[in-house]
Amino acid sequence: MMELLASIHCYFWSPSRTICLWMSLVLLLQYSKTVVSKSDYLIGLGSYDITGPAADVNMMGYANAEQIASGIHFRLRARSFIVAEPQGKRVVFVNLDACMASQLVTIKVIERLKARYGELYTEQNVAISGIHTHAGPGGYLQYVVYLITSLGFIRQSFDVLVDGIEKSIIQAHENLRPGSIFVNKDSGFSTGELLDASVNRSPSAYLNNPASERRKHKYDVDKEMTLLKFVDDQWGPVGSFNWFATHGTSMSRTNSLISGDNKGAAARFMEDWFEKNGIKSSDTNESGSDGLPRRVSNIIPNIHDDHNKLLELATSFRSSPGSPATQTMSVARRVRGALKQAEKPGFVSAFCQTNCGDVSPNVLGAFCTDTGLPCDFNHSTCGGKNELCYGRGPGYPDEFESTRIIGERQFRKAVDLFEKASEQLKGEVDYRHTYIDFSQLEVTLTKVGGGSEVVKTCPAAMGFAFAAGTTDGPGAFDFKQGDDQGNPFWRLVRDVLKTPDKKQVDCQHPKPILLDTGEMKQPYDWAPSVLPIQILRIGQFVILSVPGEFTTMSGRRLRNAVKTVLTRSGNGEFGSNTHVVIAGLTNTYSQYVATLEEYQVQRYEGASTLYGPHTLSAYIQEFQKLATALIKGQPVEAGMPPPDLLQKQISLLTPVIMDSTPAGKNFGDVSSDVPANSTFKRGSTVTVVFWSSCPRNDLLTEGTFALVEMLQGKDTWTPMYDDDDFCLRFKWSRPSKLSPQSKATIEWIIPSSSSPGVYRIRHFGASKGLMGSIRHFTGSSSAFVVA
Repeated sequence: MMELLASIHCYFWSPSRTICLWMSLVLLLQYSKTVVSKSDYLIGLGSYDITGPAADVNMMGYANAEQIASGIHFRLRARSFIVAEPQGKRVVFVNLDACMASQLVTIKVIERLKARYGELYTEQNVAISGIHTHAGPGGYLQYVVYLITSLGFIRQSFDVLVDGIEKSIIQAHENLRPGSIFVNKDSGFSTGELLDASVNRSPSAYLNNPASERRKHKYDVDKEMTLLKFVDDQWGPVGSFNWFATHGTSMSRTNSLISGDNKGAAARFMEDWFEKNGIKSSDTNESGSDGLPRRVSNIIPNIHDDHNKLLELATSFRSSPGSPATQTMSVARRVRGALKQAEKPGFVSAFCQTNCGDVSPNVLGAFCTDTGLPCDFNHSTCGGKNELCYGRGPGYPDEFESTRIIGERQFRKAVDLFEKASEQLKGEVDYRHTYIDFSQLEVTLTKVGGGSEVVKTCPAAMGFAFAAGTTDGPGAFDFKQGDDQGNPFWRLVRDVLKTPDKKQVDCQHPKPILLDTGEMKQPYDWAPSVLPIQILRIGQFVILSVPGEFTTMSGRRLRNAVKTVLTRSGNGEFGSNTHVVIAGLTNTYSQYVATLEEYQVQRYEGASTLYGPHTLSAYIQEFQKLATALIKGQPVEAGMPPPDLLQKQISLLTPVIMDSTPAGKNFGDVSSDVPANSTFKRGSTVTVVFWSSCPRNDLLTEGTFALVEMLQGKDTWTPMYDDDDFCLRFKWSRPSKLSPQSKATIEWIIPSSSSPGVYRIRHFGASKGLMGSIRHFTGSSSAFVVA
């Protein structure tokens, strides 16, 4: 604008109008070019349902064989963004509501993308990262040690992930449009710090790090959230991705409902907030009394009829018998249904995982279940037993409430960063990727007094303290954290599987080896050896894709090492405003990465650092090489890719043979209805039980098993809440393990923001006949009044 004013002034007042006119035209052309080129990137976002089998399948995370899925707390999604230079490179980042990424899933997704797009999307520029929920179905990884409790490979868990990731990337690709990206992660005493959503669950190990290093940091976990805000040139804000360290363990090891845990909850809250508020303020006047965003409170205006008229209207709608339904009916009735999307892309918000290795959401601390006293500081035991030591979330003893609170705290911080994001990303889009064999990698270390020495990593192995679990999910028997000796009995048990040789024992020292997984090859590999590491760059923002869980200090060291390489390059591309984040559990999974000092203590994280005491140093060395190649524009060796073990997978999970109901009952019939003439107050729970079938028959992807509808007018039922809502729980059960009969219990905790009126609850499902045929059905409860 200043150039325009100057040219006008020049034209009217300069004695040399001809020269001035040419100068003005040049300035005008330059100004118009600036307007047209306001976007440096093409951006696209996508989201798709990846909810796996909600019955019979072991959940991934706690390694608890008794934790079997039996319903849905809320659905899981794959959320993706693509950033591309208009005539240059592009990167893809996928955030999964899953425990971790899987090498096999990554391999098959890349195969599909190559078949569809050629070399546009490959393992080089695609990153797939898990949020680390411990409440998702397992059985989708390819290495034996991660498949034991799930009774082997679960094809259904695997397929829904591959399908959903691919579809989310396709959405993002088809949504590619000119746009801008802003980053926000204010430091110090500013908006970037989230203080009440994380604690260190292994503080005794953290304290073994050098005091001089610890003094550089205010907390023993990273409290900073980093957020990207995506703004479409036409539509405005279309999404946000953020990175913050806290474990997905607000839901306990006894929970059986599929859930995205606190990060999945935060994503739901923020997407709903944006749908209701757009880019306005997150004013609580637009929320319920509990402060959570509400997207449905204004869909239907409050009904002002008196209570008696509402009750009379409700009594005219009795439960409907189960009836056949089309496969797409549950999709069409979803509140967030794919069939209801407008021309404008839906807002996508992802809460990504970073260096969460020793970070817990159970912020009240760890206590003994027998005495109520704090657990032993060094070993997290109670009277010598690890099984009695549990971390407590802020909603203790209600794990659903803890999940909501930790999710809400992340959501509120993300909204704050989102609304204040002003630093625009500028610069190249680039990436580097390589495969490294971590079982025998030489690492050059600098000695304190000068000089260097060469050490090596080891084949993967897990220590005795691995079996002790953590305060988020304790193990069993007589294992304990901080065990650097082991015991004779469990050594004998170990030797039945594989006795580690002296070279491996010395290499892993001081870790006492419980499972020598890197050298166990029957019936196929028990643990990974070859790992992918990757750097994605968007201007001054850099993502380090790591295939494991870095502890707090490990993550700090890696980030600092890479940032030092970037900012000392001397070419001016990276400066003090360079942002480096770690994307944990990305592309494959290889457990933990502790510092050398934490490794000596052999708490759970150190015992689960697979490749020996120099694992972190190996990562730092190899990431520094990638960063150097990135700033110099040099290629890196691709490395030997890991194996594809799909054809070797074994599954022992019994298939669904058939479903049935008692004589005279149909699938979808109500077994236990709401009381006649019932009225419920907001905050109370409505429960309805239906005769149902196994959810494994059809995952109802992008659909719903449960639905709350509100009566509009005299005979129109409008969807209000589905099984993707925090307030609605779908619970599935059968009377015995081999019974063909089952029931679906649907619980609706009525939100404080729900409008008074007449409601009913519906159930959708699919039954399997003896000959294998699948028939979809639906049923509904009697109507009731919410006052």
